[in-house]
Amino acid sequence: MIKKVVIAPDSFKGTMRSMEVCEIVESSIKKIFSYIDIVKVPIADGGEGTVDSFLYALGGEKAYLTVTGPYFRDVKAYYGVLKDQKTAVIEMAQASGLMITGKKKNVLEATSYGTGELIKDALDRGCKKIILGIGGSATCDGGIGALGALGVRFLNKQNKDIRLTGRGLEELNRIDARKLDARLKDTEILVACDVKNVLYGKNGASYVFAPQKGASKEEVKLLDKNLKNYSKKLIDHFKVDYSKRAGTGAAGGIGISLLYFTNASLTPGIEIILDTVNFNEIIRDADLVLTGEGKIDGQSLFGKVPFGVASYCKKLNVPVIAIAGSIAGDINDIYSYGIEAVFSTIKDSVPFEIAKKTSKEDLGSLIESLMKFYRIKH
Repeated sequence: MIKKVVIAPDSFKGTMRSMEVCEIVESSIKKIFSYIDIVKVPIADGGEGTVDSFLYALGGEKAYLTVTGPYFRDVKAYYGVLKDQKTAVIEMAQASGLMITGKKKNVLEATSYGTGELIKDALDRGCKKIILGIGGSATCDGGIGALGALGVRFLNKQNKDIRLTGRGLEELNRIDARKLDARLKDTEILVACDVKNVLYGKNGASYVFAPQKGASKEEVKLLDKNLKNYSKKLIDHFKVDYSKRAGTGAAGGIGISLLYFTNASLTPGIEIILDTVNFNEIIRDADLVLTGEGKIDGQSLFGKVPFGVASYCKKLNVPVIAIAGSIAGDINDIYSYGIEAVFSTIKDSVPFEIAKKTSKEDLGSLIESLMKFYRIKH
């Protein structure tokens, strides 16, 4: 007899937030198994929704403030303070994200300064641990904006402050970190980083991500050159080279700044949230785990939520079913990682713009059908 089901999905991009998915799945299960114990673990892996996922799972409150947006205009943002009052959960997208840039994107002139202001506010509140989700950034400034807000000065040959943007890095000659916020030494920073890109080069922050942030081919080359210059100045200052580390090119290069100037670790976002909510204990007595995301394909093996959830469940022999808006390509390898079956909510072969209109109803219908089948088998 099935007694406990854990629902742990990512958002279905463009249609449903992870919490919405949880609620629809729970409602559909209850129609078939009214007595089942259901535990919802909405997951966001560093982008929009990360704060809400942690607050739902662990309790706490949102802290609201006005910060510097990606184009140096004031924006309203928030971050989460967990119930322990010592842990802050920050989404870079809130202060420095593409979601607040509007249609006109200009990554050359974008800054991560507002993200640093969020971190500073969390320190002012007495937080000793910061979980930083860096998905959805609009920047390619190497993180100098964020570090500037935390006291670091970036100077040109005339010993004047450069503009804290990707373009500004071209003038960088020297780093002055004497006034870096001293509280960072005693602060644990976990960076939810799901990409493996290095800082510069063909697999770096500029070439891989800057085009989607509005950069032309020439601007991509300039940004890459500027990030390389930044790396040289960091090596001069710290006498160690982190530029080839996986993840240093994440979010416009903020990963490398956090490694050099703070006690940060770059960790897959799915691992951070599952470990923080103690997912192993949640699933230990579960009969079934339902996970999913908008699209499942071969890339779902690389740091995506379904793979992360399944890897935890496999160690405890808990069966996992994955739900997706769509399935693409060869996914046979996914079954060796602990997923028993994969199902798509799409009933007809139609474009996404049409399919998304009935996505919620289709998800509910699929879960009801699965539960009816489960009832027969159990």
